[in-house]
Amino acid sequence: MLQKLAGQTAIYGVSTIVSRLLSYALAFYFTHVMTTAEYGVITDLYALIPLLLVLLTMGMEVGYFRFAGQAQTEAEKRDIFQTTWGAVSLAAGLFFIGVALFHRPLARVMEYDDFPSYVLLMAAIVAIDAATAIPFARLRQEGKAAHYVVARITSVVITVLLTVFFFSVVPHLGGLSEIIPAAYGPGYYLLANLIASAAMFFLLRPAIRGYVPKIDKPLVRIIFLYSLPLLVSGIAGVANEFIDRQFIKYLLPPDLALSSLGIYGAVTKIGVILLLFVQMYRIAAEPFFLSGFKHEEFVQANAEAMKFFFIVSITLFLGIALFYDLFGLLLGADFRQGMYILPIVLLANIFSGAILNLSFWYKKSGKTQFAIVVTGTGLLITVMLNLIFIPRMGYVGAAWARLICEAAMVAVSYALCRHFFPIPYDWRRIGGYFLLGAVLYGAGVAAREWLPHLALAYVANLGLIAIFVGYAAKREGIAPRKYFKKFRR
Repeated sequence: MLQKLAGQTAIYGVSTIVSRLLSYALAFYFTHVMTTAEYGVITDLYALIPLLLVLLTMGMEVGYFRFAGQAQTEAEKRDIFQTTWGAVSLAAGLFFIGVALFHRPLARVMEYDDFPSYVLLMAAIVAIDAATAIPFARLRQEGKAAHYVVARITSVVITVLLTVFFFSVVPHLGGLSEIIPAAYGPGYYLLANLIASAAMFFLLRPAIRGYVPKIDKPLVRIIFLYSLPLLVSGIAGVANEFIDRQFIKYLLPPDLALSSLGIYGAVTKIGVILLLFVQMYRIAAEPFFLSGFKHEEFVQANAEAMKFFFIVSITLFLGIALFYDLFGLLLGADFRQGMYILPIVLLANIFSGAILNLSFWYKKSGKTQFAIVVTGTGLLITVMLNLIFIPRMGYVGAAWARLICEAAMVAVSYALCRHFFPIPYDWRRIGGYFLLGAVLYGAGVAAREWLPHLALAYVANLGLIAIFVGYAAKREGIAPRKYFKKFRR
């Protein structure tokens, strides 16, 4: 079973890695062509988009996976798809109309009085992305990875090309630079993103040909009642992850807020490199674990998946944290002052992935109300700690608040799982990997202080990573050649 999950993770990982790496390359490009304050605008707006998408999709993606996976006939699957797609599309349309009517007052509230079109462009991006969420879920549910990969990667490539055109080509084109003024700044990224989202919608047309969004009231009510706790927990979960940007913007002095937000956003982008693995794992794992598993099979697969998730995550942590200065070169010079928070961000991202693994039992059993308990606890801790830490510590406080929040949600998730749906996670072995990772990280930090040349420290750090990988492979009985052949197939 885990071989199937690993294969699906690898397939979806292709699109995730390529598209995310292009997106992150674009973010690092921004740190060379924008000021910290201008990039702070990007960080601010793109912290709101995930929250809006959670609101508009209403947890229907997971609802679609569950009910489509249990459908007995193709006609039932068709009704489930058209109904969930119709509900989300209606919400997306109403949202865009509302923002279009009131985008100027919203821009004043968000302190973008000079560029109210930023708000309008962001709303259009959100509406299109929400309307395509269920078609993308259908591709995942039906295993149509190629179509999924092409649509995702094409969208990102278009965004990258248009953004580079606006920022690096237009200023040298004479008359065109007067039509497209450089002062519009972050708005050009929004415009490029909107064009790419529209192109992605058209690329999905073959997958939705013959299907029409509709509202089957009895069916949508059943799916919505299942998805409602996931919606509430999703809002809290996204707030846990992104609300710190808003606290930085509004709790710090105005002359420091956007600059600090830009630095924090840039460093967290490097931390999100670890989330590439978490993302591609999530894309494959949700339809995998919510399919028709027997109880014993589900318990065994989930326990094993958790262990291997931590092994890979700790390996990635060491690879990034021990070479933080090299990753820092991706950022503009003004942004590198925040690199010392990178290990905190990475550890928080590992815990975020653990929470994902600990969520499958209540999604599988239909007890989705527990999602609210987990993310609600996290949100409460996030708000309290950000209010305390940020005025005193700046964006460093935001990083610590997120780490403590994620750790608390892991503890609550596991306590609920142990009580209501016991799964034999091998915490002793997972704890051993964590301890070894911490010792090796400490040794890597010490090597930078003790060794006379940085090059020797890099060699030593590579050796430390090799020690962890070799130990884990031997402990788990992993034969690299065997798994490489399966991965290639």
